[in-house]
Amino acid sequence: QVQLVASGGGFVQVGDSLRLSCTASGRDFSNYHMAWFRQGTGKERKFIAAVSRNMVAFHTSSVQGRFIVSRDNNKVFLQMNSLKPEDTGVYSCAADLSMSFGDGAYWGQGTQVTVSS
Repeated sequence: QVQLVASGGGFVQVGDSLRLSCTASGRDFSNYHMAWFRQGTGKERKFIAAVSRNMVAFHTSSVQGRFIVSRDNNKVFLQMNSLKPEDTGVYSCAADLSMSFGDGAYWGQGTQVTVSS
């Protein structure tokens, strides 16, 4: 049974840091890309960052310079610094053979991040 379990969210103040972790289990994920997405209340899910199976990192422009995605085998991490209120949302991790993270992707349950001003 494939599972992706995310953790590390919380309630923080503007400028604080958080480190999210996601552990994937249930199969060999070495050929999978892994990513983080965020969904704010009433908003669509948005791509935040990813690490390809070749260990190349990608970040959306709004988090570049503040967030760092990393990976260790079947675990993916998101170091979030200088947090802003607009970073608030449920952060979910995903794994997919394609960087599109579409219908074939595996998803975790998400962890809530709330940044208060």
